[in-house]
Amino acid sequence: MTTVYANAADHAVAGTYETREADWRMGAVVYQVLVDRFAPPADLAAKRHLYPAPKRLRGWDELPRQGEYLAAHKLWGHEIDFWGGDLQSLATRLDHVRSLHADVLYLNPICDAYTNHKYDALDYRGVSPEYGTRADVIALADTLHAQGMKLVLDGVFNHMGRNSPAFRAAEADPASPYRDWFCFDPALPGGARAWWRAENLPELNLENPAVRADLWGDADSVVRGWLRDGADGWRLDVAFDIGFVYLDELTRSAHAQKPGSLVVGEIPNWPAQWYPSVDGVMHFGLRQLLIRLAGGQLDATTFGCILERMLADCGIENLLRSWIYLDNHDTIRLATALPDPAARRLATVLQFTLPGSPNLYYGSEVDLEGGDDPEMRAPMPWDRVAAGQPTLDLIRRLGALRRSHRALRIGDWRPLIGQRLFAFERHTDRAGDSVLVVVNPTGDVVDEALVVTDSKLMDATPLVDLLGTLDGAPPSLRAALLHLRLPPKGVAVLGVDTAPQGGYTNYKRVQ
Repeated sequence: MTTVYANAADHAVAGTYETREADWRMGAVVYQVLVDRFAPPADLAAKRHLYPAPKRLRGWDELPRQGEYLAAHKLWGHEIDFWGGDLQSLATRLDHVRSLHADVLYLNPICDAYTNHKYDALDYRGVSPEYGTRADVIALADTLHAQGMKLVLDGVFNHMGRNSPAFRAAEADPASPYRDWFCFDPALPGGARAWWRAENLPELNLENPAVRADLWGDADSVVRGWLRDGADGWRLDVAFDIGFVYLDELTRSAHAQKPGSLVVGEIPNWPAQWYPSVDGVMHFGLRQLLIRLAGGQLDATTFGCILERMLADCGIENLLRSWIYLDNHDTIRLATALPDPAARRLATVLQFTLPGSPNLYYGSEVDLEGGDDPEMRAPMPWDRVAAGQPTLDLIRRLGALRRSHRALRIGDWRPLIGQRLFAFERHTDRAGDSVLVVVNPTGDVVDEALVVTDSKLMDATPLVDLLGTLDGAPPSLRAALLHLRLPPKGVAVLGVDTAPQGGYTNYKRVQ
């Protein structure tokens, strides 16, 4: 935005925020679904034949539990427990996803695979029959697009399933054309290199150009084909194992097929050098830091220093495309990690207000509990949604705030200077866009004055309590100071009111 009152800093970023707004990948709210566990099917009896023994079909009210190791199948019993959800039942619950103001639906793997988690692909181009067909995925993408949403699929390109026709053929015949797709070694358990030594997950030989061509390089490759059929992006499983060079190949291929598509990597490392091999990362480290901050194991100053370093190393726009998650299918549930509701609220507010794309795991909006694998993959408790719930209300309000306040989606970040409170501003080149976020991660009441280092915010500017969490009216800014008193684990999200008061505004010559 450029006006006659724009200053030198405004001119330097002219058009930046408008360009970010046009990129759906920046600041999007992402909702993650395990298809098998999200919505019960319309006719479960008609699907029972899709779960032959030793697979087991569970009742929707049953919770997943650790199973025994099945040596003959080289997997664990809980990997073949199913709850029966499918793509058609998922489509009947999109109203719930929309109610959370989600921009993106991210599906854990839907490819044809033997297990319930589908990280052991049999056929990347096919859809597991328990879930439906490729036509169902195309129909889902069309529905999402009509509602202004995007679809991201889970790409598992580091390894396949031991039961895949390609691996079986390669294992049985050294002359098979698929023999060089895998790394056979009789000295290894199972006779082939496997991801983290899980024999059911033989690794693909990505050094073989034919493998990369089939996965992402060719016009009819897996990556390009699904983008052509309606997917808008890929979340890449164990992307760190694929490495910088091959990730760069994959990302370039995805962008060539569908300009503006998203490639997000599951990368627990410090993220800086992984860009631009991927568009964004899943913030493993930031998740742990947020949980420790909310749980009282990390102080505000240290957390702020780490965040400033991350922004300096990575760049704001890379972080805006990266996913901020507090739990997912591989971690214990947030409600289990942080039993204190106030601590969970603090972590969730930061998830939705820090620079990035909030990645919400199904069920966490109603405090679904769950410990280690497989407990974190329980079926969606729809009775909790129907009953209403404080966390559900909070997430809906935070999602709405991101829609109505552009700085929370695509704005820059600057810290507010204080001691015990963690506070920051999300801002653009418009003074009225600014949002101030303040949290008290301690177990004490904190009464503190914070320095707001924004030259555009005027003395006596009224603030607006956007979440309604303050006890009493919000303060005004006074000489660049914000004075707040927050209870233990208290939070505040404050907008600035630049509208004329009684016909007068001191913002008349400041944009």
